[in-house]
Formats: sequence, structure tokens, C-alpha cells
Amino acid sequence: MEGIEELESRLLLQPWASVCFAESTLLAKAYFGDAGYALLLCDLSHMWYERTDTEIIQQRSKDLNKRLTAHASSFLNHLRSLMCPLLEGQPTSSTSFSCQLSPSALTLHVKSELSGMPFYWDFCCSVAPVEMISRHLVRPLMAMSLALQSQVQELASLLLQKDAEIEDFRESGAALSRERLKTEPFKEESFQQTFEDKTLPQACCLGDGRQFTSSLKQLYMAVTQQQARVACKRHWEASGDPESLEHISTQDLPIEPEPEEGKTGTQRTSVHCVQGTLVSSTQAQKAQLPMAKTKRKKAKGLFS
Repeated sequence: MEGIEELESRLLLQPWASVCFAESTLLAKAYFGDAGYALLLCDLSHMWYERTDTEIIQQRSKDLNKRLTAHASSFLNHLRSLMCPLLEGQPTSSTSFSCQLSPSALTLHVKSELSGMPFYWDFCCSVAPVEMISRHLVRPLMAMSLALQSQVQELASLLLQKDAEIEDFRESGAALSRERLKTEPFKEESFQQTFEDKTLPQACCLGDGRQFTSSLKQLYMAVTQQQARVACKRHWEASGDPESLEHISTQDLPIEPEPEEGKTGTQRTSVHCVQGTLVSSTQAQKAQLPMAKTKRKKAKGLFS
């Protein structure tokens, strides 16, 4: 059976999804456990939250579905089957959602079918406390911005190294076999100016509700996983209970896939925390791998 603390921690690890209810576009995340659920909704001005247990689910199902009698776990499984497709951008045609919201409360009405009979449900959310807004949105976004900045700096450094390598090939007499592949040397200042003039204005248009792309969802989960590990470690150090750290490390957090054979560290980037500083996986790997001398080979492929 899941407790309140575990329900909260598992909700934190869920990614945000953009959902539309008529004219309302909201960010949403939810976790459905064995004995309750937790739901978080946000319109970037307000955030609403609901957490339930089996007792609340059983009572609300009696109030809204007088002709249906089932255990709370059955209603919970049905709610999971209704909400998961919605959060994945695949709402079913047999289910309708409508939303009533105000700064202090939000009610998400659901109409569906269960065992061939009409099924109704209301997610009754109240305004979320400031600490929850910080934990689920502000702190992860700040960490994501630092991680992305570190990634951009590393990529810029890599481009400059590639330009130096290409220039060395050219000075040695190599030439491109296909002229269309020729590129201009990378200039970080002009790149930054172009980004601020063209890309940044588009990125600041938040009205479409698509703030989290699939890659940003992965980064968000990586950041919240790291934050959960740090919080659990602090709890373990304060309580002296090693089982809590082992629990969050092996059960609550999804296992990251192993890199495929033959792929280098630059092809797979994740977020690590070293002494409180966010760095990319390639930087962490560089710190661990010993320097090895490699013999320069004759240029092949693009250069003839």
C-alpha cells in the first residue's frame, strides 16, 4: 500500500503534458497508484492539485454513480485507463472531458462508460501551495536551463574544435569531394545574435500550450530523478536509515537504458550532479576516462 509520501514522490517523477479542454489549455501530470491518485494541473498562472485515497474514491463513486457498485481499485484502474491516453495526447472518442476553473479551485468532469453503463467522475482540485509549485515546476525548470546552457557551451566548444580540425586538413592539401557540404566556420557571437533575433521570439510564445516537447519531457524526468535522489540522500543522512536511499534508487526511479555498443558518450546526453553542479554525461565521462594518445589517420570520406 502506498502512503502519502510515496504518492507525492512518484507524482514528482511524472512528466508534464499539454492537454486541451474546450478553450482551456493546461499542463497536467498525474500518478495512479494501487490505493489512490495524485493530479496536478497548471495554466502558468495558477496550479491546482488533488490527492485521494480509496476512501475518497469509494465515496465519490457512490455519489456520482449510484447504479455502479465496485471496489475502489476497479474505479481507480478505470480512471487510469481514461487519463493516461489523455496525457499521452490520445483521448478516446468514448470519453468526454470538461473543465471548470477559478483561481481557487478546478473541477475536471469526466463522462465515460464502465461495464456498459455510464460512468461519471469529478477531479476536484484545490489551489496548490507555493512549495508544490516550486518543487514541480520552478526548481526543475531552473535546473533544466542550467543543464541546457552547459550542453550548448559544450557543443560550441566541439564545433570550434571541428573547425580547427577541418582547417588543418585544408592546410594539408585536402579538399571537399562535394562542394555542397562546405560550411562556414562557427562564430559563437553571431550564432547567439541569430538565436536571440529569430529563435528566441518563437520560443517565448507560450500560448499554444506546447511548452514541453518529448525531449524536454525526458530532461524534466532526468532532473526530477536527480532531485529525488538528493532529497532522499539528505533524508538518509538525517535519519541514518540506509533503506530509504536504496528504495528511491532502485524502485522509485526508472532504470536508464544502457548505451548501445559502438556509440560514444557525445551521442547520449543525460544530466548528472557532481558536488551540486549540473554537467552533461559527456563531461562526466571525460573526467573518468584516462587520456589516450591516438595516431592521426589519413582523411577519408568527405575529403579527397
